Amino acid sequence: MPDDLIAPASDIFDLDAVRTTLFALLKPGMAEGTVRKTVVETLSETTEQGRGVIAAAFAREPFGSRRTTRSYTWITDCVVRLTFEVATQVLHPRANPTQGERLSVLSVGGYGRGEMAPFSDVDLLFLTPYKITPWAESVIESMLYVFWDLKLKVGHSSRTVKDCIRLGGEDFTIRTAMLEHRYITGDPALADKLTKALWTDLFNGSERDFVAAKLEERGARHRKQGLRYMVEPNVKEGKGGLRDLQSLFWIIKYVHHTDDVSELVRRGVFRPDEYEEFVQAERFLWAVRCHLHLLAGRAVEQLTFDMQVEVAQRMGYNDRRGRRAVEIFMQDYFRHATTVGDLTRILLTALEANHTKDAPLILRILKRQPQVKDGYAVVNNRLAISDDKRFLEDRLNLLRLFEEGLRTGLLIHPDAMRLVKAHLHLIDASFREDKEARRLFMDLLLKHGNPERALRRMNELGVLAAFIPEFAPIVAMMQFNMYHHYTVDEHTIQCIRNLSEIEHGDLKEALPVASTILAEGINRKVLYVALLLHDIGKGRDEDHSALGARIARKVAPRLGLNKAESATVEWLVRYHLLMSDMAQKRDIADPRTVRDFAKAVQTRERLDLLCVLTVCDIRGVGPGTWNNWKAALIRALYRQTRRALEGGMEDLNRENRGTEARKLLRETLSDWETGALRTETQRHYPPYWQGLHITAHVVFAKLLKDIKEDEIKIDVHPDEDRDATRVCFALQDHPGIFSRLTGALALAGANVVDARTFTTKDGYATAAFWVQDAEGSPYEDLRIPRLRETIRKTLAGEVVTREAMKPRDKLKKREEAFRVPTSITFDNEGSEIFTIIEVDTRDRAGLLHDLARTLASQHVYIASAIIATYGEQAVDTFYVKDMFGLKLHSRVKRELIEKKLRQAIEEGAARARG
Repeated sequence: MPDDLIAPASDIFDLDAVRTTLFALLKPGMAEGTVRKTVVETLSETTEQGRGVIAAAFAREPFGSRRTTRSYTWITDCVVRLTFEVATQVLHPRANPTQGERLSVLSVGGYGRGEMAPFSDVDLLFLTPYKITPWAESVIESMLYVFWDLKLKVGHSSRTVKDCIRLGGEDFTIRTAMLEHRYITGDPALADKLTKALWTDLFNGSERDFVAAKLEERGARHRKQGLRYMVEPNVKEGKGGLRDLQSLFWIIKYVHHTDDVSELVRRGVFRPDEYEEFVQAERFLWAVRCHLHLLAGRAVEQLTFDMQVEVAQRMGYNDRRGRRAVEIFMQDYFRHATTVGDLTRILLTALEANHTKDAPLILRILKRQPQVKDGYAVVNNRLAISDDKRFLEDRLNLLRLFEEGLRTGLLIHPDAMRLVKAHLHLIDASFREDKEARRLFMDLLLKHGNPERALRRMNELGVLAAFIPEFAPIVAMMQFNMYHHYTVDEHTIQCIRNLSEIEHGDLKEALPVASTILAEGINRKVLYVALLLHDIGKGRDEDHSALGARIARKVAPRLGLNKAESATVEWLVRYHLLMSDMAQKRDIADPRTVRDFAKAVQTRERLDLLCVLTVCDIRGVGPGTWNNWKAALIRALYRQTRRALEGGMEDLNRENRGTEARKLLRETLSDWETGALRTETQRHYPPYWQGLHITAHVVFAKLLKDIKEDEIKIDVHPDEDRDATRVCFALQDHPGIFSRLTGALALAGANVVDARTFTTKDGYATAAFWVQDAEGSPYEDLRIPRLRETIRKTLAGEVVTREAMKPRDKLKKREEAFRVPTSITFDNEGSEIFTIIEVDTRDRAGLLHDLARTLASQHVYIASAIIATYGEQAVDTFYVKDMFGLKLHSRVKRELIEKKLRQAIEEGAARARG
């Protein structure tokens, strides 16, 4: 019995005892069905008990993954052996088997390697000497029936040794599986024959082909799975995951003929500390996978948000200093994933050196190698260090290496990376204060095209955190929410990549304002440093913008920025969310919004810098986060604020804007009769004229023309400039109208992103909503009639909104783990005529309708609503008045409204949890 399991082997599965019990139950002459039933019942009970022993031991020792995977392998081995014994001794006995009636059962793939998670597949090879005989066919069939009855996921093949060699020569997947074959039971001589034949006739001499195939497979897998830093990684197939580790095992075994990775230390491929990192990464990733399987009760490999919380808990992580346990756990996960990438690079370099692997194709086809500076060489088309000793004599070379990489466009040789990583201790306080070191670092950011590649490599090797120690806490830091797609450090690098692309004119069409700002000239040094530091305060128990600004105050001068530049960087870090918040959470048609923002920004220089930083920050969150809607908001806020800063605040005057809007409407509707046009221009109050674009004014003019008292008119049109569908309503005004309209839209499955409602002097409501579908896109033309019909039915009272909404309220399982504390604020200063109520809470279907209905029940009139969503977080902002048309001045009234809103949110959350 093995002695390296998570619990004693006899406690998990006492093979001898179970064999004795099982064969005592099998009476001579029993029907095959009864035999199978007896075997399945006995093995089912024993394996279930054994799995319970493993799970309990693993819970006590949550990082004991190697011994856990071997324990599951032991159970499977016992099941396979006993099933084979029953099939060959009880069901299909052969007193004198012929030479052709020999059978060997081998495990292949992960099972062959002896690594099994709780619900791993069982991959078996039934090996026969010649063409399969009827006897062997019967044995295999009987065994498979038992496995299937035991609910095992069995992958199996029946082959001869010749078949194995032929098929392995044609298919690298089959060859890889057989590389890890292991004898379990049956004829041992046959298994030995396969082992010898594989190495002599298939493996030896084909190392180069095998390595190339595995790397191509790895590349395809990474392209499918996405970046290593994606926040819901696949533990098995993702970048830096178990499959990458297994690829290393396969290559090591194929090329070096050993299962023992420590052998590579003796051969000089890995240093002892690198081997230790390998062991720790393997132990950690297998532990995560085993916990995932046990929690799900099936083979689940995706570390989804809900699973992250539970796995972190099982592995003993706790909340610490303002950070959730799940975030600390995921930071460890990403660090180990990075380690796997480093180790893969090191092994591949060693293979290149002994010509087992080709240099990268893209570099092989570059005919002319770039000239490198003294002290460097080009090895396999990568930037290498000529003399390690000489290189280390000047420690500033630890930065120069990356500059040379950017200057030449060459990838850095992994041996050079290892040298840097092993000498990070040379980057100390005196290094950081060195003027030349500062210059080198700033040149890396500013002088060689896009610094993304150098920054990412410096970050992975620990150089960035050594040179800016304040950066270290955010390395591999995961933000546990549905909004951010990347870890904090990767998000920072993505932001800088975006900035460089804008600067080089790659995004002129998509980002005209930001592109123009950079083309006209701006302090690049301030902008790059501000972006590098904008999230450096994350993960602590205080506002990350305030903490980040304090950190920036120390770091910016250390990077060589003068006093004024450092002050600007500090301001940008402190207020890096201001423009985004103003644009997405406030009504920028309200002159006070722009006035307040202009007062905060104060100068055109700061406005320009903040605008570009905001664009890069939103684009760096992840694919699809930036869209035309956000672009239109940021652009409008920038242009109005710039006008106010350059021409004075009176440019924001409501009167002027109203006069211009009415004049434009007259020009657009010049074919209307004078009387009808006069009625239209006089029926609206001032806020209507500056709150909507001319296109909406035209739509409402047409809807209101000849409207009957009880009529509801609807216009639905795509608003391409804003990536949304605009729905305009004209109907008789009455209390709670906004709530009814939001209910109709919610029931139609439309997500409201912006809303304006106005009352005419003759008693009609004009409401404009901008909506998107569940994917955050405008409605396609084909879906608009159905959207219109659902809205009509709801408003006509044919559907009761609250009842119809109930089935839609439910949260998805993977979203249940998120906590968003509810915050409700009242602001009487942010608008001249409205109170602004901002509700920041957990997003869900029907939230806006619940909030609007609650406000209506408190006789609060909603003039407009601005809806911003950040993953699972919603910020709904309402511009409101009381029933007398005044702001909510009474503290008692505000407290009552807040209480009712919180109650509605809690009731809705309870429905969503179901």
